[in-house]
Amino acid sequence: MLQEGAHGKWTVSSSDESAEENSDSEKPCTSSVSDAACGGISGPQYPCSEARKAAHKRKASPVKFTDTSLSAEAPPAVKQRPSQEGSGWCLSSSDEEPEDQQKHVHKETVKEEKHDVSEEHPLNLCKDDKLSENLKEEEYDVTPSEAQDTWDLVTGGSPFRFFLTKVRGIERNYNSGALHIKDILSPLFGTLISSAQFNYCIDVGWLVRQYPQEFRKKPLLIVHGERRESKAELIAQARPYENISFCQAKLDIAFGTHHTKMMLLLYEEGLRVVIHTSNLIADDWHQKTQGIWLSPLYPRLPEGASGGESATNFKSDLISYLAAYNSPALKEWIDLIQEHDLSETRVFLLGSTPGRYQGSDKEKWGHFRLRKLLKEHAVPIPESWPLVGQFSSIGSMGADGSKWLCSEFQDSLVAAGSSVTAFRKCDVPIHLVYPTVNNVRQSLEGYPAGGSLPYSIQTAQKQLWLHSYFHKWSAEVTGRTHAMPHIKTYMRLSPDFQKIAWFLVTSANLSKAAWGALEKNGSQLMIRSYELGVLFLPSAFGLDKGYFHVGREKLPERKDSATYFPVPYDLPPEKYGSKDQPWIWNIPYTDAPDTHGNMWVPS
Repeated sequence: MLQEGAHGKWTVSSSDESAEENSDSEKPCTSSVSDAACGGISGPQYPCSEARKAAHKRKASPVKFTDTSLSAEAPPAVKQRPSQEGSGWCLSSSDEEPEDQQKHVHKETVKEEKHDVSEEHPLNLCKDDKLSENLKEEEYDVTPSEAQDTWDLVTGGSPFRFFLTKVRGIERNYNSGALHIKDILSPLFGTLISSAQFNYCIDVGWLVRQYPQEFRKKPLLIVHGERRESKAELIAQARPYENISFCQAKLDIAFGTHHTKMMLLLYEEGLRVVIHTSNLIADDWHQKTQGIWLSPLYPRLPEGASGGESATNFKSDLISYLAAYNSPALKEWIDLIQEHDLSETRVFLLGSTPGRYQGSDKEKWGHFRLRKLLKEHAVPIPESWPLVGQFSSIGSMGADGSKWLCSEFQDSLVAAGSSVTAFRKCDVPIHLVYPTVNNVRQSLEGYPAGGSLPYSIQTAQKQLWLHSYFHKWSAEVTGRTHAMPHIKTYMRLSPDFQKIAWFLVTSANLSKAAWGALEKNGSQLMIRSYELGVLFLPSAFGLDKGYFHVGREKLPERKDSATYFPVPYDLPPEKYGSKDQPWIWNIPYTDAPDTHGNMWVPS
């Protein structure tokens, strides 16, 4: 079936078109499934998505770029129909012969080499990247001066407590003010008693190694959404560690995931909550742009005392979120949170939990929760103020914007003050930031970075209308243009992109599964997945003007630093050009090499 639009053409076999809305979500593909189905050679030793399996395969077994201009015709896997003009995308007309396609690809255009690294690096990569492939993502050591810098940063730095992860391969100054997971788990931050890790994709052995030696045998609860073979695989990973226990999140609605990324850290000195966007695997803390909100150290309340609530209601909202799991293991953490003083929190919690919600329950989760918070705590905003959404995956949006994006979802994001004016047909400008093929190709990781951007051809070809809203990834302001984003952010800005009415960092991608979709004539909100984020509103930071300024430079000496929010990418976003295409993970890219001299052949 041929589809075309402003950003390309695809040919997709009819057998591909039955993919469910969540086909591009990070669904597990475990080692128990055949190698062919998971993308070939032995993959990572933890459950993860098919897109990440493909990236793992291509890292281990790169497909080297060769000059295809000498070939009489393109290989079957990427051949375009004669009627197609320009730079279109297509899949082979048959899904029945992957082996044959692979043979043709190798014979006519590519040379597959094991563990080989190209000498051509268009990017000026740091010396760190010459570490061996197996160890480079593991090796992260903190010098005493760096540890002190991190401590100073967290205790006396940004009032927002919003950080990026450190990226290997960028200029050192851009990692000043950023955190690695080893920083977060450092004894500098507290003497650990026990911890809970909520996440989607988890490499247990790697996670244990991120804790300091003295904390590696402390009780660790892992909260996950794995089932069947992938659950068995996860539990098997933890067998060597007697201190690890598990909590399986219930996922009763099809195609839902446990996508929340949070740490609960109990110390002798108090409690800390970390809400972030990174999976618990080495790749996610290596060369990607990721976000972290790190709470203050919450002190224990006096014996028998209650209270400790913040002006943002963070304590009770966190307890409500944990209670939604209906788990005895999490009841212990709820009791611990009750015993601590969370009153210094200045962000609002915004979560999603699976279910079908009616009446006042509709406003507890997902985009209706955001709508409620903006109604209650944001000042009225002119219609001309645009929305920016930035994410790493995209679900099915429907046949046009009226089905969800420009109706119920937009209505929630434009809510402000006591009333909501329903703008239709996307009257409020919407800028969606999602990497182009060239963004990925020119990234630090090269094409394998696209393994964590699992937008599928099956979904994309049904919603070409959406691509007219797309803008390129660019982050010169933080030195992360070449560190592909796995962070997810949403915000409302002034037309000159100098003021921010609100800012959200979250695990939630652009999908109905994450944010919820109305059913039963709008009387019911259905959410498939667990998600979690924090919302920054000017009113919670003592700003009565109703907006933050966009913080374009690091200005720690500013006395008014609370008015300058550190947006992690460039504003205004740049719209896709006529030749730009959104990254789609499950089609080949063989026209140009990436930064490691390789092509992308996912199957």
